[in-house]
Amino acid sequence: MRRPKRNRITRRNFVKLVAGAAAVGPFFVSTPNAFASEKTLRVAKWAHFLPDFDEWFINVMAAEWGERNQTRVTVDVIPVEEIRERAFAEVAAGHGHDIFIFPWPPAEYHQHVIDHANIYQRVAAKYGAIQQLAHRSTFNLNNKKYFAFADFWSPSPLHFFQDYWAQVGMPLGPVHYGGLLSGGTRLRDKLGIPCGLAFSPTLEGNVTLHTILYSHRALIFDPGGNLVFNKDVFAAKAVSSIQALFRNAGTPEQLTWGSGGSVGAMLEHKSSAAINAISLLRVAEKQNQDVARKLWLQPPLIGTSGMGVTALPHVTNCSVVWNFAQNQEGAKQFVGDLIDTSRTGYEKSLGVNFPIYPKTVPNIVVRLSKDSQANPPSKYTALKDALHWTPNLGVPGYATPAYMEIFNTFVVPKMVARALQGESAEDAAAAGAAEMQRIIDKWKG
Repeated sequence: MRRPKRNRITRRNFVKLVAGAAAVGPFFVSTPNAFASEKTLRVAKWAHFLPDFDEWFINVMAAEWGERNQTRVTVDVIPVEEIRERAFAEVAAGHGHDIFIFPWPPAEYHQHVIDHANIYQRVAAKYGAIQQLAHRSTFNLNNKKYFAFADFWSPSPLHFFQDYWAQVGMPLGPVHYGGLLSGGTRLRDKLGIPCGLAFSPTLEGNVTLHTILYSHRALIFDPGGNLVFNKDVFAAKAVSSIQALFRNAGTPEQLTWGSGGSVGAMLEHKSSAAINAISLLRVAEKQNQDVARKLWLQPPLIGTSGMGVTALPHVTNCSVVWNFAQNQEGAKQFVGDLIDTSRTGYEKSLGVNFPIYPKTVPNIVVRLSKDSQANPPSKYTALKDALHWTPNLGVPGYATPAYMEIFNTFVVPKMVARALQGESAEDAAAAGAAEMQRIIDKWKG
């Protein structure tokens, strides 16, 4: 018997559709000869930085899952900057998708989801215990419930242009934040090229600034979930360091960049360094081989005050099944089955998606050392220890509702903007701490 053809979306049309996903509605990936009694599963997911991954997710992975499970699967691809509000709209309405996939821990929605512990347990029988990164990103310490299921994450290495940094005597790039400041200052003075880290209220700005704070020991919470930001000297010192980097090596555009602004500057060879997922380098490899050849990776910068090499994840891919989902059983099955496709997902994302379960891509270090698209092929070995230098959002504690609201309402980028626009580091840190406390009190009430 001939296998029925799927409704396929060409890559050219797919990229256009993703750009207007909110307007055009869902992608239907069921088979043309679906029966009227066929079950339905509705999925919403954030728009991946590499459209080819979403094309595979919709046209192949979700479509084949639907065929195997006699289910009509629809997928909505939503821009990252719209994810939070779209999810809150569904919660307010009490209906929407069965599965909602976030690029960060969705702790804010813990009251509106099922307990995902059974999904983790089912997967553990095949792939082993949950990693700490996933556990701390999806577990609520108060109600002892897993509010989401994490299947992959994306590290945030330092990207730097070797040709620029070589001109200031640092061909291997900066190693610590002091080197970033001194080398970045000389670079801008000599070549007019700014450092270009993302500081604006975007995902990349959030990850960059939270990484800098943590690397300077400016913790937001202690392990017990108590606010400690600005209770010592580290917060003001971290903000002062950001001020110095901006003043001596930055550009005013850092405060106004929209989503992907720092990526765009790097792709145009107009800035010297960025903290980002490797999707930045992958896009360069596709668009401009000369830029890609000059763009190198290294592990995160060494922190200050005894902090080592560390950077927060650019993405922690977390799926939730709403407690108002109409097809909860199908949704739980789909989410757990994502792990079976981790290896293919890693490949289709060109290595951007690091698996939560290492057994699914056991030869990842070999893959990193022999990348067919990199020049040289060993360029991605900088990521071989990424799991060791990537803590979860919320570190040193868990990704709590309060922490994730602080993250998603851009408290830190707004605090930094005040400091970069003339306010003292001490006053900006105090204002940031006050807003953090307000959010904490709201969640306690």
